[in-house]
Amino acid sequence: MVLSAALIAPGQASAAPVTSPQPAGGAQPGKHAVATGYGGAVATVDLDASRTAIEVLRKGGNAMDAAVAAGATLGVTEPFVAAIGGGGYMTYYDARRRKVYTVDGRETAPRAMREDSFVDPATGKAIPFEEAVTSGLGVGVPGTLAQWDTALRRFGTRDLGTLLQPAIRVAERGFVVDQEFYDQTAVNQARFNDIVPTRELFLPGGAPPAVGSVFRNPDLARTYRELARKGPGWMYGGGLGREVARTVRTPPVDPKATRNVRPGLMEDGDLGAYRSRTPEPTRVSYRGLDVYGMPPSSSGGSTIGEALNILGEFPLDAKDPVAALHHYLEASKLAYADRGRYVGDPDKVDVPLRELLSKGFARERACLIKPDEAAQAPVPPGSPDGDYAPCAPQAGRAGALPYEGPQTTHLVVADKWGNVVAYNVTIEQFGGSGITVPGRGFILNNELTDFTLQPPAPGAAPDPNLPGPGKRPRSSMAPTLVLEDGRPRLAVGTPGGSTIITTVLQILLNRIDLGMDLPAALAAPRATQRNTPQVFAEQEFIDRYGTALAARGHRLELFPGPPRGTIGAATALEFLRPGLVQAVAEPRRRGGGSALVVRPSR
Repeated sequence: MVLSAALIAPGQASAAPVTSPQPAGGAQPGKHAVATGYGGAVATVDLDASRTAIEVLRKGGNAMDAAVAAGATLGVTEPFVAAIGGGGYMTYYDARRRKVYTVDGRETAPRAMREDSFVDPATGKAIPFEEAVTSGLGVGVPGTLAQWDTALRRFGTRDLGTLLQPAIRVAERGFVVDQEFYDQTAVNQARFNDIVPTRELFLPGGAPPAVGSVFRNPDLARTYRELARKGPGWMYGGGLGREVARTVRTPPVDPKATRNVRPGLMEDGDLGAYRSRTPEPTRVSYRGLDVYGMPPSSSGGSTIGEALNILGEFPLDAKDPVAALHHYLEASKLAYADRGRYVGDPDKVDVPLRELLSKGFARERACLIKPDEAAQAPVPPGSPDGDYAPCAPQAGRAGALPYEGPQTTHLVVADKWGNVVAYNVTIEQFGGSGITVPGRGFILNNELTDFTLQPPAPGAAPDPNLPGPGKRPRSSMAPTLVLEDGRPRLAVGTPGGSTIITTVLQILLNRIDLGMDLPAALAAPRATQRNTPQVFAEQEFIDRYGTALAARGHRLELFPGPPRGTIGAATALEFLRPGLVQAVAEPRRRGGGSALVVRPSR
């Protein structure tokens, strides 16, 4: 399919009067949501991180170098969502090879982890979720440093020590606290207060740092300097790894605290055994474009891919956005049912990925969508068994949506050679486990709470996402690349837990089917349908489409957050023509993001 047919040119059609956004009032000074130009581009949630990436690009580094450097800076300025105590996923387009690769840095469970490790033996039920979050038990073996090492060895041109220098400067000199940083600290104040090194670092004087004050992290600067000298092996089999394991086993809780902070199961050998993975990306064709995503252990690529395959069965029209959104919600509903039943860590469970992404399975699922009537959710999963009828009944039992922490961060980078990175990095909740490694300046993740904490009842369908030794918990992170005729056209991703999938899917729908330009596609109001009885949405979406969608049986409610009424904080880029790139960040959500280019176009 030619370009003009695959991506409707901005201005040709419009699903609604959505305009390209302006920077939000009160956003960090210097932040701009849209930048267009040459020589490379970046979009992150943070101006310092975006400046770091541009600095690397201007000095001759490539997109992977810039992504790692920006990720390290986010560990300073966004410590409650990004840190070397967490993990993440990357998709990468290699311009020389004209091929897409992935790097899986997802955290793993320690070898002592079992299916019932989160079950209280006194009750036979999973421990309260808040106790699982703020605990050593919820901490997975961090994967970020191993991921950076793999990514730089395979695709980078700079060493890690060099790329850490901008982040070290920011940690030493400090950055200005904005409302988002204050709010994220304040929402964690009670539990941070109970963990001694976390309190000392993030609650100076016993309170969150004031908006407009300068926040410094000398402990993290020292950690990064030592990491620059010793390399990632310091975490995996070295002294830093021993410090992490000791902190997990014996969380540094204030003796006066009444909070039950459970010890974890991590041993030194769990860090020495950790390896990042480089699996083949998922790939589906949609309206003449090739959409690449992250394979399991993430469910992002498989669920977005399945939903796109389902949507591809219908002729969506930019002149009828309500019909397009109805099909988007219904396709999401079906794909999430299959995600919950079949997707987990492929090293530990059999994931029928090929069939989940097959056109035959998509046609079988698409036939269940009625043009004017929403299916009652939750819907049962399908049968991706390779034997597909024109319209098969649903199989199995419907399942509830498991909880998944909504916080991570996403960035995109392109360089002058045409290499592109989409990168999700996370520690799971806002503030992760809340446990800071003493003297090291970073918080540990709580990613193991992404497992299903309660094993299924006898006779129930198997759950592919139960805890297990060395297992990666299922994720929804979805760093996504879209190619046209073998060359990159779009890169997109977002934070948001299980809403990541629907946000990326809706942005693709907005851009490809509904004719919005990329800034408008990101700014447009969002809704998320994850096989739940309600469609959760932002208020503007409810105001604009609620009545028409309710007439088709959708029950819309305001997204509960956190933050309430806000879904995601996306970053994206688009190649407008050879060499000319438009980088786009959120204009308003969560304080707005920062898009920059090396040489702005006139």
